[in-house]
Amino acid sequence: MNKVKRLEILTRLRDHEPHPTTELVFRSPFELLIAVLLSAQATDVSVNKATVGLFAEAPTPEAMLALGVDGVKQHIRTIGLFNTKAINVIKTCQLLVEKHQGCVPENREALEALPGVGRKTANVVLNTAFGWPTIAVDTHIFRVANRTKFAPGKNVDIVEQKLLSVVPAAFKVNCHHWFILHGRYTCIARKPRCGSCLIEDLCEYKDKTE
Repeated sequence: MNKVKRLEILTRLRDHEPHPTTELVFRSPFELLIAVLLSAQATDVSVNKATVGLFAEAPTPEAMLALGVDGVKQHIRTIGLFNTKAINVIKTCQLLVEKHQGCVPENREALEALPGVGRKTANVVLNTAFGWPTIAVDTHIFRVANRTKFAPGKNVDIVEQKLLSVVPAAFKVNCHHWFILHGRYTCIARKPRCGSCLIEDLCEYKDKTE
């Protein structure tokens, strides 16, 4: 995989989806933060189903605190690890109110200090809510980066750093959305849909499917 191939891959992904974004449904940085926190080991579809009612009742940290842990649980019972996530949601809201005037901080260190928020979640919030050129590496991006040889690495941290170093600045803001969508719908885990892949001729995966 070389610079010319990477540029062509990104160009094709951009031309196919010029304005990509997360498939999580949100109306504010706060709702995005909570949705991403809930999405760990869960699908975006399942999170969206749960947050429709949750955000209608509690669209702010203050309203979420009024619901309490049990109130949050009632809305997110269909999501995996809902007990732990409900506790983290309430603790996060407490910190947002106490330390950030009820606003989501545009700061990596402050975000990662919130319960249940790791580097990947912080990257998503900084990118999608605030337009930072961060790349949040989830399972889809990790698979696509390794399988195509675009930015291979043994763990998500290595892949993230490689992507940040090889993706041109003009593509950085949208890169992780393109890779997620590509991994979710084309370069799927068990049997990639190589026959309908728009970057098949550039991909360096050896065991391509029809």
